Amino acid sequence: MTTFKTFALSATLSLTTATGAYTQEVVRVAEPNWASGRAMAGLIKVVIEDKLGGQAELVPGTNAVIFAGMDRGKGEIDVHPDVWLPNQSNFTSEYVDTNGTVALSEGNYEGFSAFCAPREFAEANNIKTVFDLATPEAAALMDRDGDGMGDIWVGAPGWASTKINSVKVRDYGITNFFTPIEAEEEVATASISDAINKGEGYAFYCYAPHYNWFVFDMVRLEEPDYDPAKYDMKQPAEDANWFENSKVETADEPKSIHVGYSKSLEQRTPDVAAFLAKIDMDTETVNNFTHEIVVKQRSSEDVAREWIAANPDIVDGWLGLN
Repeated sequence: MTTFKTFALSATLSLTTATGAYTQEVVRVAEPNWASGRAMAGLIKVVIEDKLGGQAELVPGTNAVIFAGMDRGKGEIDVHPDVWLPNQSNFTSEYVDTNGTVALSEGNYEGFSAFCAPREFAEANNIKTVFDLATPEAAALMDRDGDGMGDIWVGAPGWASTKINSVKVRDYGITNFFTPIEAEEEVATASISDAINKGEGYAFYCYAPHYNWFVFDMVRLEEPDYDPAKYDMKQPAEDANWFENSKVETADEPKSIHVGYSKSLEQRTPDVAAFLAKIDMDTETVNNFTHEIVVKQRSSEDVAREWIAANPDIVDGWLGLN
């Protein structure tokens, strides 16, 4: 009888220790260098810590680094909070579909990407479509550095969308008159603000969800409707000659944005993995998050806690509690 009690107690302690290991292992959530990625990263961290009693850490990383870390499953990077599809489909094809080491959330929210210009400038100069940029007159109006070429921001280094936009402005004929600029988003935002304040022209990549829609009066330039026959994009990981071998002559597809996570979490922290599989957001909420974080300069975690307190039923649904 004593032996049985000792064995049962030992088993219970062993199970408790194992469960404790799940909740105590640090889950590393990537914090990408774009606004909605930062917003979602903060939300995921807070749910893990406040609702699941776990530990989470935010770590910076580009898409290639994040997906490689999730693929290895060693805890270097466990979560990609903002996977834009089809932009990042080269990564999901490799790690989700082929390797089976990364999973995507069942839920998602919608987004879009385009090119924009300040509304007042665009209306004053009859710039309505991307093809209206492909003229020497438009370039002269939007030459902000005096080099004889217009300036157009195509995105930040490391973004899949930056590669797409580089091909797109070439195939729209815009690069005959404009210089594509790669720069961090904060630099581009400062340039947009400066151009609007001075009444000058500027063309730039824009997307939603994003805080700029709250801050600037800007207009989305028309593009041809998405046509898969005219949209053949190769990313560098797929083709070393991606630029030469890609063709993009239409607008992008609407975006489906998911959370990605290492499937190793299913064994290491199964409660976290179950939550990440169920998380689901909407575009308006993420848009508001980005405004609070970037424009009002609030902590992503503070914004997340405030929203969670106001929306307990939604969060409980992610956690399987209702």
